[in-house]
Amino acid sequence: MITVHHLNNSRSQRVLWILEELDVPYEIRFYERDPETMQAPESLKKVHPLGKSPVITDGDLVVAESGLIIDYLARTYGKDTMPPPDSGQAWLDYNYWLHYAEGSLMPPLLMRLVFEKVKTSPMPFFIKPVARGIANKTNQSFIGPMINTHMDFVEAHLAQNTWFLGDRLSAADFQMSFPLEASVARAIVGNNRPNINAWVERVHARPAYQRGLEKGGEYDFA
Repeated sequence: MITVHHLNNSRSQRVLWILEELDVPYEIRFYERDPETMQAPESLKKVHPLGKSPVITDGDLVVAESGLIIDYLARTYGKDTMPPPDSGQAWLDYNYWLHYAEGSLMPPLLMRLVFEKVKTSPMPFFIKPVARGIANKTNQSFIGPMINTHMDFVEAHLAQNTWFLGDRLSAADFQMSFPLEASVARAIVGNNRPNINAWVERVHARPAYQRGLEKGGEYDFA
């Protein structure tokens, strides 16, 4: 039996989605973020030393990192449908999007989030204007343009493809769901990128996604 060590409002929601799509039996062990730090609880370190979610256990196996988890589940339980053959352009594209989601797209999104939090963090009143000015300038001149480049890239790809590998759902879509859901929810995508918005709507409309959402609980980006 697969156990999903599931943290509320986290990347592990996409793990529940793929398990529902694959119709694989699983159980959920719930963890709640610390209300002050918003970090995962220390109890997750008993599952994996980094104490991060998602983590799954499958028998004696412990699998961490959402990209690896999704690839593992696709290859182990959905090998006839989820991953492409181990060669050719489709295989390269599949692996590209699996790595791109966290390796290229998420870093500037996280940087934007950090600098936005800087503007509202407690600090001496005479420092606030300086901190806000630095945060605004960094977002406007560096992080913002970087995010726009990525969003335009993804938008152009989805203008030609229903899903990330063409006309069929693949594990790449599960991995890309979190950054794109977050970007839509935080109004980063905007109305001028209809293909990203439509893709997120297609994801949210899938019955398996809805079942995962019902089982996983709180998730702001849905």
